[in-house]
Amino acid sequence: MNKLKEKYIIDDSGNRIGVILDVTEYHQMLEELEELECIRAYDAAKASNDQAISFEQAIAEIERDRL
Repeated sequence: MNKLKEKYIIDDSGNRIGVILDVTEYHQMLEELEELECIRAYDAAKASNDQAISFEQAIAEIERDRL
């Protein structure tokens, strides 16, 4: 990630209470957070002892549960 060029919103006491980001930087942060969530979900799935199922079986179970 590039160095952020954030601007802070401060209260009357000089405490930082908010931040302003460039919209491009904000969207890049969101994309990187989404990727990190996927990595964490993958790591959790690999660490679990759950039995793997095929994609087709997963879709069938989802469709069955919708009824």
